[in-house]
Amino acid sequence: MCGIYISNIAKEKREVERQLNSIKFRGPDYTGIEKKNNLTLGHLRLAIIDLDERSHQPMHYKNLSIVFNGEIYNYLDVKEELCAEGYSFDTEGDTEVLLKAYDRWGKKMISKLNGMFAFAIYDVEKNEVFCSRDRLGVKPFYYYWKDGFFEICSQLRPISKGKIINKKAVSAYLDCCYIPSPLTIFEDVYKLKPGHNLIIDLKNRTKKEEKYWSLKKVKVKDITYKQAKERVHDLLKDAVKIRLQSDVPFGSFLSGGIDSALVTSLASKESFVNKIKTFSVGFEDPKYDESKVAKQYSNILGTDHTEITCKPKDILKMLPKLVETYDEPFADSSALPSLLLNKVTKTNVTMALSGDGGDESFLGYNNFDWVTKFKKLVKIPYFLRYIFSFFIFPLIFKHRAEPIKRILRTKSTKNFIEGIFLGYNSLLLNRDLGWMSHYNDFMNLSDNDYQKTADLNIKLWLENDSNVKVDRASMAFSVEIRSPFLDYRIIELARALPIEFRYEKGKKKKILRDILKEYIPEEVFNQPKKGFSVPIAEWIRVELKEEFDSILTDNFLKQVPNLNVEKFKKMYTDHMLNKRDYSSYIWRVYVLAKWYIEFGYYKQV
Repeated sequence: MCGIYISNIAKEKREVERQLNSIKFRGPDYTGIEKKNNLTLGHLRLAIIDLDERSHQPMHYKNLSIVFNGEIYNYLDVKEELCAEGYSFDTEGDTEVLLKAYDRWGKKMISKLNGMFAFAIYDVEKNEVFCSRDRLGVKPFYYYWKDGFFEICSQLRPISKGKIINKKAVSAYLDCCYIPSPLTIFEDVYKLKPGHNLIIDLKNRTKKEEKYWSLKKVKVKDITYKQAKERVHDLLKDAVKIRLQSDVPFGSFLSGGIDSALVTSLASKESFVNKIKTFSVGFEDPKYDESKVAKQYSNILGTDHTEITCKPKDILKMLPKLVETYDEPFADSSALPSLLLNKVTKTNVTMALSGDGGDESFLGYNNFDWVTKFKKLVKIPYFLRYIFSFFIFPLIFKHRAEPIKRILRTKSTKNFIEGIFLGYNSLLLNRDLGWMSHYNDFMNLSDNDYQKTADLNIKLWLENDSNVKVDRASMAFSVEIRSPFLDYRIIELARALPIEFRYEKGKKKKILRDILKEYIPEEVFNQPKKGFSVPIAEWIRVELKEEFDSILTDNFLKQVPNLNVEKFKKMYTDHMLNKRDYSSYIWRVYVLAKWYIEFGYYKQV
């Protein structure tokens, strides 16, 4: 886990050092900066495998130089194949394997890799830079491009100087709580899409993106439930096993959910240590607290468990870290306890497993229940629903009149699924969803509405929210997180399974539950899931009220492009008077304000 940098913009080494120091937390163990012809290559190293200086980067081999962030979990298999081809190795890490695999197979080597990665390889002979990002977008990859000049980096801050705010990205953020790729908060700066390569021709100063992997048209397997369960179980075992390769202490995150419990169960079986270290976050408010369930899991599995209680004062302390490390406005409030969890984790281990990705593939979110309800609602003729939207339902659900009205006027289940991710209430004066066209294509890969929802979850929310949250929160404290459910083999297998194996009569993650029974009694894990969320609504009204009042001023609100200021102010007032819960909307505008201040875009009047 590291930070990468490469650019053809002429800069002094001291300036590049300053840029990389702003994200030093990504790689505190070593900073490498080298000039190669007219390119500057930089690397921040967090040493996980082969801790020796021989694995520092930039790394070179013949005409090739690489800067690499991530882990190749199957690197030993690739290494064995290369040895059979006559290659020898000077290190024990995966970077050298990646470099020599490119020497042997060129860009075709990507298909051999199982891992999370973002890297750039400079080929002196071809006068070309070859870059690639992993299939699910676990590792970040940002690049600035204008008139043939480029800068590539793992985060935005080092390449943010002098950039212009992208107004379309701000609008997308106010809808989504994050900025969807390929957009970034800045003009002329982009995210490389997951499963894509970026090839830069240095001579002609041109670039092109190529897709090497994506979700495919669903073909449901002809398979029995027993066979499916065995395949999922075996593949999960292997996904966990290959992620336990580490030369530093490791542990596992353990919430009250099924996914982390299953990952920890499998890791406990595979681990060579007597007890695996586990970590969880709890809340004082029992409506949000899952720590007791996590403790039950720990007792059953015999783990060495650490529990952190998240209090409002802890959140206040994490707010500066949120703005410092996330670079772009990011309004998933669960990033705050994630930061706290990683802070404590770092005092015990450097690498941890997580259960992220299980809900997307095995239909675990409430999204799927909402689809079930809408499929019943859509049976009512549209003209009747349209009439109801004016009278009956708004009167019954006064506190949610606008979203209820929009849901009733939604014509198809596909439109409803899109609305799940964009919301049925908007802060925008003018809503332009042109950027969604790229993501809508992923809802055409299946005829099943639940799979459509799952695919949009994977391509839109997982990449731009969940993966960003996990990467930044862990890297903020130099912790590496590995997620077995994000193994592309599991994603592909799950999508090919019949829906009823995963979601049966409202029972979410059926197949994972049945596997977990082999490790933990059903009555323990069958308790209601509360989610990894924080009681932000009440905190805004009480503990954080003074902070919010001081930040969300008329002066700032008028600076936000396309924001419906009057509507937002009404929401804010109603929330503070406890008439409505508009915490999600207030939080995203607050985070945007903090970003404006942090990056120097706030204009004092």
